[in-house]
Amino acid sequence: MNPLARGVEELLPDRISSNYCYFISLRTALVISTVCAALLIPFFGLVMALIGSLLSLLVAVILPALCFLSIVGKKATSTQVAFSVVIAAWGITSAFFGTYSSLLKIMQKS
Repeated sequence: MNPLARGVEELLPDRISSNYCYFISLRTALVISTVCAALLIPFFGLVMALIGSLLSLLVAVILPALCFLSIVGKKATSTQVAFSVVIAAWGITSAFFGTYSSLLKIMQKS
């Protein structure tokens, strides 16, 4: 929520966005809108599980390992390369099974 709130605050003039009441009101409105979306969108939890299993593992596990290999390149030791490949493979496998599980649950609920 914080990145979204900060992005909205940057679009507004400083006299408005620096106001403490505005700060609280904006974040309260964002939380209320999220709760409303969760209540109104069917399978919201399952959709969030799908997005989490796909994108969170990609951003948190797979990409850092591959970026490390890309940045370090040939200077990496064989142990570092092996660990990075194992971590990336583990992340891809976990993302696959998490996505498969989420899709299966969504199809069962439909």
